[in-house]
Amino acid sequence: MQKRLLLIAFHFPPIRASTGIHRALGFARYLGRDNWDVAVLTARPGAYPDESTDTNSLIPAGVRVIRSLALDAKRHFSVFGRYPAALATPDRWRSWIWTGYLAGRHLLRDWRPHAIMSTFPIASAHEIALRLSRASGLPWVADFRDPMAQEDYPDDHRIRRAYWQLEERVLKQCSAVTVTTSGTAELYRSRYSAFPPGRIRVIANGFAEQSFPVMESTLPRRHSQYGPVTFLHSGILYPSERDPEGFFRAISDLRHAGLLGPDVARFHLRGAGNTDQYQERIKALRIEDMVRLLPSLPYQDALREMHESDVLMLFQASNCNLQIPAKLYEYLYVGRPIIGLTDPNGDTGRLLAELGIQYVAGLDDVASIKSLILRTVSASKEGALFVPRRDTVMRFSRQGTATQLALLLNELTENAAGVCPSGQPL
Repeated sequence: MQKRLLLIAFHFPPIRASTGIHRALGFARYLGRDNWDVAVLTARPGAYPDESTDTNSLIPAGVRVIRSLALDAKRHFSVFGRYPAALATPDRWRSWIWTGYLAGRHLLRDWRPHAIMSTFPIASAHEIALRLSRASGLPWVADFRDPMAQEDYPDDHRIRRAYWQLEERVLKQCSAVTVTTSGTAELYRSRYSAFPPGRIRVIANGFAEQSFPVMESTLPRRHSQYGPVTFLHSGILYPSERDPEGFFRAISDLRHAGLLGPDVARFHLRGAGNTDQYQERIKALRIEDMVRLLPSLPYQDALREMHESDVLMLFQASNCNLQIPAKLYEYLYVGRPIIGLTDPNGDTGRLLAELGIQYVAGLDDVASIKSLILRTVSASKEGALFVPRRDTVMRFSRQGTATQLALLLNELTENAAGVCPSGQPL
């Protein structure tokens, strides 16, 4: 029998955001193969700080998308740049909780789902799901992806306190928790020892093949022997979680020691954000001829650029050791060599090692980064950089991760009372 899942996700096309939108898209696209229909409850486009209509084409045909009003406190309620904290707790889209709940109630009554799922990092999605689960009694999967409540994050202590309080309420109400790394799973098992440990599951981020443009063979490039090796980081570089300062200093040291120049290697930072701050550092270190900040591209163009680069760079600070950037899975699919500027002992570093990728240096370890860059340039010139086997990479297909979710949903609904009763007041 075909079952029905109500998926609550703020990050959904046409938002221009991190690759996180593709987690919800992947579930919506592929759960149908495992006998689960999906309806997505999300926000109206006006809620999004930035939009990219090129991602609308990725919404699977046949998936019902319900959009409810959500106002951004920072943009819609601010006066001279200030807005009430009460309208931005647990996040700036708190207004979505009420409108999303009302839209969800109509779906429960008319569509009669068998289960609910909500996905972080917009905390209001979990608040909506908590209320709908409590009203209906339906099984609820809370997808945290990365840790929500942390000792020193977010910076605003009011938001941090709200995260802790919401997380505790979620773990008291939800039926299962999904996260993206084994480190996060162990964190939640130890933090909430009363919650059934078997109901905290790892469902990794991954890639959806249909999202990628048609690309040529992924055989090693030869042109690097005759021109500079092109390094690319595609996506946001957060000043804390992916701070490029150590990388900038390493390139500067190599440049001014005469060990590296623009004729040997060039580094492209595509859509890094914080442009003024980073450009100032690049200029101060006199590496403008080697390190370039480039504007964002439409999604498929960005994927094509990854494929055309010699080396892909991954940035991840040790304060994110329990996280793996979704970007890594796109890098793996396009089949180019990868270097990691990350803690070898974190979840990202361990996954790279598991895949056979040995080109790793700590993000703040300037000496190790210098050595890593020189080794990478040399190996690239020789065509000797390692790329994981295709069959190894394909285990991160979104189709496979959707099947993992379907198995969990089947477990949760097998002994449930049934669907939300038609016509029952909620």
